[in-house]
Amino acid sequence: MALSAGVLGMLAFILLAFYGVAGWALVRTLRQESRKAEILEEQDRMDTYSPKALAELRDWIEDNPDDPLVDEARRRYNECVDTLETTDRHFYDWSDREIDRLEQI
Repeated sequence: MALSAGVLGMLAFILLAFYGVAGWALVRTLRQESRKAEILEEQDRMDTYSPKALAELRDWIEDNPDDPLVDEARRRYNECVDTLETTDRHFYDWSDREIDRLEQI
């Protein structure tokens, strides 16, 4: 039983789309990890949160003062702020202005 041209075309499209997206994701991830490795070789510490994620963590800490995990969240927040203030290269796109506005909690 031979497959029609439409079925073969759809199969080719699906295979190209799947392997294309998978290949792109692999290359992107490897480039990010390479960049992280360079930063860690240079300064031994690296920012662990993006500006948006750190702001969300701060909001969560302020909104959940009685949560059993709040001390761990506060420690991680302060550690990231300290790292941002004491290092020159950052993985995430932090501006100097954003870093200057940060304060430990």
